[in-house]
Amino acid sequence: MSVKIIAEIGINHNGDINVAKKLIDIAALAGCDFVKFQKRNPRICVPNHQKNEIKETPWGKMSYINYKEQIEFGKLEYDEINKYCSEKNIQWFASVWDKDSVDFMCQYTKTTKIPSALLIDYDLGLYARKKNDFLMLSTGMSTEKNIESAVLKYNPDLLFHTNSTYPSKVNELNLNYIKTLKNKYSNKIIGYSGHEFGLVPTFAAVALGATYIERHITLERTMWGSDQMASIEPAGLLKLVKGIRDMEKAFGTGNDRIILKGELEKLKSLRG
Repeated sequence: MSVKIIAEIGINHNGDINVAKKLIDIAALAGCDFVKFQKRNPRICVPNHQKNEIKETPWGKMSYINYKEQIEFGKLEYDEINKYCSEKNIQWFASVWDKDSVDFMCQYTKTTKIPSALLIDYDLGLYARKKNDFLMLSTGMSTEKNIESAVLKYNPDLLFHTNSTYPSKVNELNLNYIKTLKNKYSNKIIGYSGHEFGLVPTFAAVALGATYIERHITLERTMWGSDQMASIEPAGLLKLVKGIRDMEKAFGTGNDRIILKGELEKLKSLRG
């Protein structure tokens, strides 16, 4: 199975459809398999105590709820994204933060993801499972028992190992947990969702057996927004995809050792 690469746009578009299209262009050019967004109903998802907090934004001071609504795409934008991704020959989906968003996304795709923050929202997980053919789950901020319960209750198809700090510290990534997940849930697909600086840990995750890779992408890490600094810029995404594809070639089949074509001339010169 070739590694599937998800370029997460998330909310790094800052509510601008043109920025979203540029990020889709980059992901398609790099050879990613998917782009991913985040879909939520802010009126449901934002806690009441945060709704009226005043926030400094590029659009001036506004309440937190108004800010979240400012950057949230609706049907008009997602219709355009659906058409644009089809033209660019790249698949897309979104992580969902509430039941309204599950229903909304089902008009476009039957693939979705439950974010780490909602892993123990079993009601949402069951609802998403019922409505979708392929369900992913990120496991950040969760204990072993949390993950076990989620798997038992709503049966995701794919588990992402992740650290939910943005950006994550390298010494806190615990990449060997990928092997633990693969051994414990041998009937599940295991992936890695990275939020660290650099690419090396992501390459290591592939070497450890992750077959889905997700990284946030941005036009520039200096752009405004909470996820930008933990994201990969265009040049980095190109390196990531090429590196993973080169790794797949280098892995080979693991079958019995034979003398390969490139070695034959060397064999003749050294052994006669």
